[in-house]
Amino acid sequence: MEYRSSFLVIGSGVAGLSFALRAAEHGEVHIITKRGITESSTNVAQGGIATVWDEKDSFDNHIRDTITAGAGLCHRDVVEMVVRDGPNRIKELLDWGVRFTKREGENGEDFDLGREGGHSHRRIFHAADLTGREVERVLVEKALSHPRVHVFEHHTAINLITLNRFQSFDRYRPDECLGAYVLENETGEIHTFLADATVLATGGSGKVYLYTSNPDIATGDGVAMAYRAGAAVANMEFVQFHPTCLYHPQAKSFLISEAVRGEGAILLRKDGTRFMPAYHEMAELAPRDIVARAIDSELKKTGDDYVLLDISFKDPDFIRSRFPNIYEKCLQFGYDMTKEPIPVVPAAHYQCGGVLTDLNGESEVKRLFAVGETACTGLHGANRLASNSLLEALVFSKRACEKAVSTYLGKKVTDIQVPKWDPGNAIDPDELVVISHTWDEIRRLMWNYVGIVRSDKRLHRAKERIDLIKREISEYYWNFILNTDLLELRNIATVADIIIRSAISRKESRGLHYNIDYPYRDDENMRKDTVIRLERYSGV
Repeated sequence: MEYRSSFLVIGSGVAGLSFALRAAEHGEVHIITKRGITESSTNVAQGGIATVWDEKDSFDNHIRDTITAGAGLCHRDVVEMVVRDGPNRIKELLDWGVRFTKREGENGEDFDLGREGGHSHRRIFHAADLTGREVERVLVEKALSHPRVHVFEHHTAINLITLNRFQSFDRYRPDECLGAYVLENETGEIHTFLADATVLATGGSGKVYLYTSNPDIATGDGVAMAYRAGAAVANMEFVQFHPTCLYHPQAKSFLISEAVRGEGAILLRKDGTRFMPAYHEMAELAPRDIVARAIDSELKKTGDDYVLLDISFKDPDFIRSRFPNIYEKCLQFGYDMTKEPIPVVPAAHYQCGGVLTDLNGESEVKRLFAVGETACTGLHGANRLASNSLLEALVFSKRACEKAVSTYLGKKVTDIQVPKWDPGNAIDPDELVVISHTWDEIRRLMWNYVGIVRSDKRLHRAKERIDLIKREISEYYWNFILNTDLLELRNIATVADIIIRSAISRKESRGLHYNIDYPYRDDENMRKDTVIRLERYSGV
């Protein structure tokens, strides 16, 4: 079946939904989401949204903190634009009905601003410890009730449709996006979605790694699709490992928010001794890359499986009220954080790179936008400052909408007839175990060879193996009828390859990328973005 709309949004987190709500004031919007509409990284985001609000804080402070965390790769114009627009986006969320946590202040009730690692002041708007869920609640309600927003749940995007799919490929000629081919998960039908502008808001790629705080949907779909369509992808070597995920075999790397350290929690070895002051002057409030590497170093020294995070010296009522979700989840696994330290380990958390965009969120492929974690806007540089991600999503979704409306709305790309998806001679897969086995192999490969600490030997070993895996997946892709597992496997393999190639090309250690063969930062030669493009067109 063919669907046409003014705007096609792939993804249903804060970036995609906020774009959709704004765009719906100008035209019909189709939202594609491969699970239910609420299944997104936004929905599990605990920390909050960083915005200058307190009179003791300033834009200059927030800008400086962001650039410091970004280790010399932040684009200053982007940082200034995002930070200065922050209060407006918070006011917009308040107008939409988002309920941020408040407290009693000197002049009555005010917002309870938190502080997280790398921030010099309290500026984190939060809704207890489930900020993302509160924002998602409001956006989903508004989207589902809007007459111009049409949501297609359990639909998985396969490939973007561009002019170069139907014309001779020329990497030097600007391509244009027409929409996407989309799999309806339950029926297996493949539909054609066409739009004046297409927005990738598919989140990150944490599932590329064995241990991650991300939900199962985070398989790098947007980056992989954009790359196959010819868009540039940048800075994918900078994968942020969250320092503190709950260590428990059944916890599935449940995230312990950085806000816990922001409220005074300290990190301890298993013997009860504190170690972070030896690594950084900000101790537990150092940027995430430093804390994650410190924990990794301690675990390698001691041979332990985890370190301890202790906030039990704080008032129990404060802990339960400030972190109700984390407190309850820890109790489920037998830990009472009001009485004892809890075991934690680092896990893949945030993709600082992504589809390269301009100040309006548009990629190198015209009519194709990327917003949220899928995008590389220049804000994060080599390391994301905590709670800047939701802020970035809100700011860029607004700018992307304005550009899409002013430039592309109602202006058809071409009268070309886009053919229906051709399955060729594909047959039902005979051994699905191949998919699950390969998925597991990629994730272990990335964790062991392309993790928190890297080396040239490990990276080149990873590259040799991922090349072979990609060839195996390509053969499987062309021979068998598509399903969501195969599509996600194909995407994590593509993203893994891009991360490895990006890491190999960076001959230094900077931010989230640490290579023991190049332990120092090289500002003379390496102070630049790592940009990866498809060398030649491939239908895969």
